Amino acid sequence: MYVVPPTRDPDPAAVAAADGEAPRVYKVWKGSNKFFLGGRFIFGPDVRSLFLTMFLIIAPVSIFCVFVARKLMDDFSRHSGISIMVVAVAFTLYDIALLLLTSGRDPGIIPRNARPPEPEGYDGNTEIGGSQTPQLSLPRMKDVVVNGITVKIKYCDTCMLYRPPRCSHCSVCNNCVERFDHHCPWVGQCIGLRNYRFFYMFVFSTTLLCIYVFGFCWVYVIRIKNAEQTSIWRAMIKTPASIILIIYTFLSVWFVGGLSVFHLYLMSTNQTTYENFRYRYDRRVNPYNRGVVANFKEIFFTCIPPSKNKFRTRVPREQGFQSGSLGGAFISPNMWKPVGDLEMGRKPVLWDEARIGADVNDLQAGLSDTDSLDDKNGRFGDASPDLRRETSPTEGLQGHAVLHPRRSSWGHRSGSWEMPLEVLALADGAGESNLASRGKVSAGN
Repeated sequence: MYVVPPTRDPDPAAVAAADGEAPRVYKVWKGSNKFFLGGRFIFGPDVRSLFLTMFLIIAPVSIFCVFVARKLMDDFSRHSGISIMVVAVAFTLYDIALLLLTSGRDPGIIPRNARPPEPEGYDGNTEIGGSQTPQLSLPRMKDVVVNGITVKIKYCDTCMLYRPPRCSHCSVCNNCVERFDHHCPWVGQCIGLRNYRFFYMFVFSTTLLCIYVFGFCWVYVIRIKNAEQTSIWRAMIKTPASIILIIYTFLSVWFVGGLSVFHLYLMSTNQTTYENFRYRYDRRVNPYNRGVVANFKEIFFTCIPPSKNKFRTRVPREQGFQSGSLGGAFISPNMWKPVGDLEMGRKPVLWDEARIGADVNDLQAGLSDTDSLDDKNGRFGDASPDLRRETSPTEGLQGHAVLHPRRSSWGHRSGSWEMPLEVLALADGAGESNLASRGKVSAGN
């Protein structure tokens, strides 16, 4: 008995494409990012950790204001006592603002290509349908010169582009990021060209906030000791909140303070965290180091370049599915490597392809179920086995598989294979030939 496959939830991009309205870029984004407020803010897939980071900052400051700063307001003069709490609150708001600037902006994502780049020397002349179909392989690496030093750049199979110098593909966000430093789980975002400045300011300001709370907690303990003429230990027992904050800030300052010092060293030598751990410039020449002063000016006193992605714009129609030539395929440098060797990523799907209603797996299931119904009814019980072999679109693909110039590799996305239009056409042709063969057999009977 034929069972109707369950219906799938409509994809917003597919609904928009069916209505004739192109979806916005952030709705069909192929990275793992999370968007908020209609694509105005972009976060990493681990954006939930951002709330934990905010809690770890706001909670101790709140305890400090209630149990320490409020008591110090009575011990100091009016304006001095109030300023202790005002500075703590202002410093916290400034710290949270830097955290959001780091986490909620484009870190420097390079847009993906719709097709692999053309190899050097390719003139576009290909013979369609002939026996000679050139397969042009892209080199895995290229050499570029940076400040007189040769640097190798790699081809990204996921984004189908050659990464610029200092660019790397983040396996968490699934994007190529300019001047990639690292993916920070505490801010839930990649740290790259466009947010590194805010990241360091956030880490450094958090260090200062810890020192501020730590210092005034000790001031409160000492004032209790002097007021009651007791030992420092008895004074600490009288203010348990100060003890908790002293321990918490002491441990925290080792983490954020150590991170601040480490990135201070990286900035002075113009390195990234990724480069420091992978390339070890202490053993080779750093082509990006221009001196301490110039390196700091590059980080803090240069204009941040605008984002290369317009997340709120609509996908241009010319980027929809276009039937291209089947000859002259470009082979990705990772095309024949095992899947485990490829970088984690997803193959881009264009918004016009959302109109295609089924994939080959559904067609195979439908054809096999139809065969079973016909066999049960006895109409084609004597049909040749060759007819059943003709119903398999996968065998036809083995003789007609051609690399499309816009697809260097097929990606696996959300548990199902994304099928190009040529594959669907071959499958549909197999189904039609199957029906025609059955009609002939029926007429012969």
